[in-house]
Amino acid sequence: MKKQITFIMMCIVALGISHLLYSQDSKVVDKIIEMGQKDNRTMQHLDILTNRIGGRVIGSDAYENATYWIASLFEKWGLEVQIQEVGTLPVGFNRGPWFGRMLDDTDGMALHFATPSYTSGTKGVQRGHVVMEPKTKAQFERMKGKLKGAWVLVGGMNEGWAIDYSPKGDSVRAEVIKENEEIVKYNDSISRINWANRGKVQIELKEHKSAPALFYREMREAGILGTVQASAVPIRALYDKNYMQMDFDNNLPDCPDIKLDERQYRIIEQKVKERRYFQLEFDIRNHFKPGQVKYHNVLGILRGTEFPDEYVMTGGHLDAYDVATGAVDCGTGVAPNLEAARLIMEAGAKTKRSIIFCLWAGEEFGLLGSKYWVEQNMNKLDKISNYFNRDGGPTVANSLTVPPAMYNDFKKATEKLNEINPEFPFTLSERKGEARPRPVTAGGSDVAYFAINGVPTIGFGTADPKGYDFTYGEIWHTERDTYNMSIPEYMDHTSVVTAIVVYYLANHDKLLSREGVYKDPEPVKPQSPTKKNKK
Repeated sequence: MKKQITFIMMCIVALGISHLLYSQDSKVVDKIIEMGQKDNRTMQHLDILTNRIGGRVIGSDAYENATYWIASLFEKWGLEVQIQEVGTLPVGFNRGPWFGRMLDDTDGMALHFATPSYTSGTKGVQRGHVVMEPKTKAQFERMKGKLKGAWVLVGGMNEGWAIDYSPKGDSVRAEVIKENEEIVKYNDSISRINWANRGKVQIELKEHKSAPALFYREMREAGILGTVQASAVPIRALYDKNYMQMDFDNNLPDCPDIKLDERQYRIIEQKVKERRYFQLEFDIRNHFKPGQVKYHNVLGILRGTEFPDEYVMTGGHLDAYDVATGAVDCGTGVAPNLEAARLIMEAGAKTKRSIIFCLWAGEEFGLLGSKYWVEQNMNKLDKISNYFNRDGGPTVANSLTVPPAMYNDFKKATEKLNEINPEFPFTLSERKGEARPRPVTAGGSDVAYFAINGVPTIGFGTADPKGYDFTYGEIWHTERDTYNMSIPEYMDHTSVVTAIVVYYLANHDKLLSREGVYKDPEPVKPQSPTKKNKK
């Protein structure tokens, strides 16, 4: 009888503790919702990040400013702060204003253009005539005197990258030049045949092959001011891939690499073909700074009270291209994660396991920050419940699709989400079919190295339910990646959703199951030797 009473009392105590914990969870979540509705600061964070600090390529003053601003926020909210050095660059890069215009017999046309990061600016205001690039050695020899002090129109369409002047780029251009010399010989012979057969059907001549700036080194030696390439609008501007080989004293780019609105390019091209005299004028203030320039991850950590070495992680990348201000890519990941951190901390949350808010360095340069963290923390990976990554625009987080083994855990974590805003209903779905293969190579965002190592990276589904016609491709890596392209009500709601789900998972009684998250990749089957390689 005593044993039975003891068992009953233990059950009552357990139920009491369970009810108390649920009550605490409920109070924290209610507080998060209340603050998220009445005092949501997501767009305030985005404003400071993008309009006061601006575009944030690694190696820039803006990136460093963003690092220490975010660290100060985490510290103010009571999080443990880690500023983790990821690497160094041989030089840094800062972008100033840029201007250009065409000078002709009209009042002059203002030019719409951009330059990739880590490329040269002008030496003040530089004005010069315009020529088409040579496609053959004979053309180069014929016009090399005219190249001095000229802006050169080069072929191809801009894809965002700087012209490749590395030995590999030289090799590609050399092959095209060689092909063009063969085409010259062919066309000379055909021209003689056509002349002999004038008045009859003519044989068509071959067009010269094209690659941007075929005689790049020779044109620079001849004294060109810079190159001008056509670009679709909005203009995409990435970076010079040779940045790791640069040296501040001896090996910096010195030839401006201009990506010009294709409509203006065609106007200028036609004027050159008509041999009309006019000039282009550019003032491009791209500046380098001496290295080694450090770049960092910024982590804000709420330590768990019971399982401090188990983790729920959420984040986005802090770096952004600087031709705009990085408000969408990835300000729309940074700002909601900052606000989620603030909401959790100011709601007085205490969690069983640790939450890490992660702002990664150098995602645009090859997932540098997240890769570094994973490699430095391999012993922690099996203790990560989930890593949530946001890197897809200002659409609203409104769904989750999870493996069956996680469904009940996420059901509790999401049960209050439909109380926040009826305009944004939240749906939780069980994933059907087989688990997806665990990736073996890195993809295009910071989930990659977590997933490769088997860490769950369940992410929120997002949508544009109010029909704002947001198009990520229009903004991705272009001049339009600015604050005004974000959607405040979606961003605000996402911050609250993120805070609640992360809080619940961190306070859950166990780590999420990994059953059905990934299917291990098929082992590579050894190939039988062919007749050719048999000994």
